[in-house]
Amino acid sequence: MKLRNKEREIKHEVNMTSMIDIVFLLLVFFVMTFKIVELEGDFSVRMPLASQSSGSIDDTDLPLKLRLQADPAGQLASIRMNEVDLGVDFNALQNTVISLVSGQLPSEEAGDGPEVEIDTDFNLRYEYVINAITAVSGYKEGDQTVKLIDKIKFAKPRR
Repeated sequence: MKLRNKEREIKHEVNMTSMIDIVFLLLVFFVMTFKIVELEGDFSVRMPLASQSSGSIDDTDLPLKLRLQADPAGQLASIRMNEVDLGVDFNALQNTVISLVSGQLPSEEAGDGPEVEIDTDFNLRYEYVINAITAVSGYKEGDQTVKLIDKIKFAKPRR
């Protein structure tokens, strides 16, 4: 027996063309708006621990002491490097660091080198701390960056 009113099956297809177009437009958008930013600086900064350990300290590993003093308004009053007063000149600080670490700079494989401990007053403005980190970490000579000190740690701020 033949059925004459047999309905043909209706296929529902999803048109993927518009979806693929949208995906490619999103892909192009994100690729074109992605910004590759050069790193400002890669500082190895160690913050002070909550409590001091009772381990022995080797005198050869003692850091260079950098003291930044502030006036009551938070402006920089003086810079002292290993008890030598440098006024408020960050170029003098950088020259002092260059003279202290010249010949002491380690090879790339050693990984050890001089260390600076920055001791600041509590109310010192942040910009002076950044200028000090910049002065002790290195400088540019043409297209080359000359690294001075990689290890920087902070003493507890003084009130």
